[in-house]
Amino acid sequence: MRKVKLTEESRKGLLQELIKRSPGHYDTYEEIVSDIIQRIREEKDAALFSYTKEFDHCDVNVSNILVTEEEIDSAVDMLEPGFVAVMKKAADNIRAFHEKQVRNTWMDIREDGSILGQRILPIGRAGVYVPGGKAAYPSSVLMNVIPARVAGVAEIIMTTPPGADGSINPATLAAARIAGVDKIYRAGGAQAIAAMAFGTESIPKADKITGPGNIFVALAKKAVYGHVSIDSVAGPSEILVLADETANPRYVAADLLSQAEHDELASAILITTSEEVADRVEEEIRGFLPQLSRREIIEKSLEHYGYILLADSLSDAVEAANEIASEHLEILTRNPFEVMTKIRHAGAVFLGEHSCEPLGDYFAGPNHILPTNGTARFFSPLGVDDFVKKSSVISYSETALSSVHKDIELFARQEGLTAHENAMKVRFEAKQAD
Repeated sequence: MRKVKLTEESRKGLLQELIKRSPGHYDTYEEIVSDIIQRIREEKDAALFSYTKEFDHCDVNVSNILVTEEEIDSAVDMLEPGFVAVMKKAADNIRAFHEKQVRNTWMDIREDGSILGQRILPIGRAGVYVPGGKAAYPSSVLMNVIPARVAGVAEIIMTTPPGADGSINPATLAAARIAGVDKIYRAGGAQAIAAMAFGTESIPKADKITGPGNIFVALAKKAVYGHVSIDSVAGPSEILVLADETANPRYVAADLLSQAEHDELASAILITTSEEVADRVEEEIRGFLPQLSRREIIEKSLEHYGYILLADSLSDAVEAANEIASEHLEILTRNPFEVMTKIRHAGAVFLGEHSCEPLGDYFAGPNHILPTNGTARFFSPLGVDDFVKKSSVISYSETALSSVHKDIELFARQEGLTAHENAMKVRFEAKQAD
């Protein structure tokens, strides 16, 4: 990790480095993704099966693309019962948290006979993408599917790349059953995103696509946005720890490493007011590394995107944290709740030394699908609102309209829209004639 003094110059340099990790900077792959999407649109299943053979080395066809209930039964039986029980506990926590996000249709009925309101309805079909192979994360299945289920989505489909023998990660299948997925298809990569965006003979078109994936998946989601809704174009994972002299360096080091192991492009940043904490965190990181299975990935992540920033004051540290707008923000200070009130931009905020980031990744209940690459300035975690759509409701009586129609006619004339003006006038022309 690079240890630097927190200054305006170092902060700007850091932001420039971090933005290079954004999927928006991978233009070289966009043409490949565009060709895949176009071919899926034109050839549908034929192209999907061809790409699955080419990229996943698996022979998929109409008869076997859909995962059967018997396969899911077998997958659940293969897993340690204790792990299945833990997934169910996590699912209960996730469901309970997201149920508090539900909003209902409302109507405001006024004395003049006008009715204004908002109708909230779930989308018809949600499509969830789940990575396969070594990047199989059953926790992401729970986080993507449960909010959609709570929102009342009628059908939830899932695509995930198969192994060469057609197999799907057993934990992924078990999580899908626990969360309530309706259908699971053997399809991965940009071709799976295109299939859910436009539909094929085997995979129906979805209204919204969510879920993490590699750069090809991220660029495919970006490309199909507008034809279908998406959650976000996610970048590599990141963590920022705000710490003062009271922080436990061993905890800080462990938490920084928990995100660095995700990806060589993952970012782990410590901003601290204590040089002693900074030095001890470095020592702890060196001690932990030999024990960790993904050491090579962690070392590359820390080499390129690992920083320890020494701040003169906690207010300077907070200002930098708001500018970085990290996906995960841990506050390990004397009074973390007070510091939290000054945080404006973060995907998820973890308060105190016992609220480590993995708690949010797996179990607490809030969603771990979070905005990355500074997009926490304007994006939110995945939630129930992502799976509903809202319609405005307007109903005016003649009495209600009569008191405002001239105002509306004036507004229309000012915009030069005489047909708008006329649509209002015709409703009162008989009275005007009298």
